Amino acid sequence: PTAASQQLDELLADLGHMQSKLSEQGAGVPAEPSLDNMLGSLARDLQELGITATPAGVCAGCRKPIAGKVLTALGKTWHPEHFTCARCGQGLDSQPFFEQGGQALCEEDYHQVFSPRCAYCAGSIREVNPHPVPPHHPPPPLATSPHLSLQRVLTALDQTWHPEHFFCAHCGKVFGDEGFLERNGKPYCRQDFLAMFAPKCQGCERPVTDNYLSALQGVWHPECFVCTECLSGFAGGSFFELEGRPYCELHFHQQQGTICHGCGRPVTGRCITAAGRKYHPEHFVCTYCLGRLQKGTFRECGDKMYCQACHDKLFL
Repeated sequence: PTAASQQLDELLADLGHMQSKLSEQGAGVPAEPSLDNMLGSLARDLQELGITATPAGVCAGCRKPIAGKVLTALGKTWHPEHFTCARCGQGLDSQPFFEQGGQALCEEDYHQVFSPRCAYCAGSIREVNPHPVPPHHPPPPLATSPHLSLQRVLTALDQTWHPEHFFCAHCGKVFGDEGFLERNGKPYCRQDFLAMFAPKCQGCERPVTDNYLSALQGVWHPECFVCTECLSGFAGGSFFELEGRPYCELHFHQQQGTICHGCGRPVTGRCITAAGRKYHPEHFVCTYCLGRLQKGTFRECGDKMYCQACHDKLFL
């Protein structure tokens, strides 16, 4: 009886497996009643012989007794071919699965629905499962809530990212220890951020990041705010502006053509113009006798001014 019972159990298992396969292939409607009848008839015959074939459980998928191979998962028993993904129907009898809300999901569907998304590629950021447990043995739930144990997930700018996808929005460089700077919701490396958004020094056109001067409708590094001509600083704090550039007093007047031809210093008050040159009134004198000249009563010779008497004495 023991050997007969074992053989009949194996026969019942084979028939049950055949029934499930036919149901999956679309032939279940005409064939299923016949197979059920065969199984029922075999069970009755066994009982008449005094042999009881005990089912291994009831399949949570088809609600029928399991006579052969049994799979245990989610605290229930299944025909192996009936343990499938709740979304796509893929068989899960030979691969790890994810549990959510009491349902089994394949890895792809689980991550599509429940994993956070990368802000750059919109792909799922998958969780770590370094030692998956085959579902033939009751596994612990691999995920039961949206709070996942993520594999190399990066959170920045109130979003989640694959670490390799969090890089400078301009040059594409992955951020190092220096971190990143944000502008309009996008991350930038320090170099690009300063080059693109920091105010530029009017003198050297490099970004201004700390101390600066504000002058001539712009900002300047303190060391760059110097005379455009001689590059000297403005010790007294005052400067002269010409065409948007700063000048010391001397070079401003040189640019303007207001340097006294007699002393070489700027003419800031009364001015005498003679022979296309400008003079302080006290410096408009005869080159020979140093007497003050009057406009219209002088002579010019060799780029020098003379009074009439000295000119006649020297050159006539």
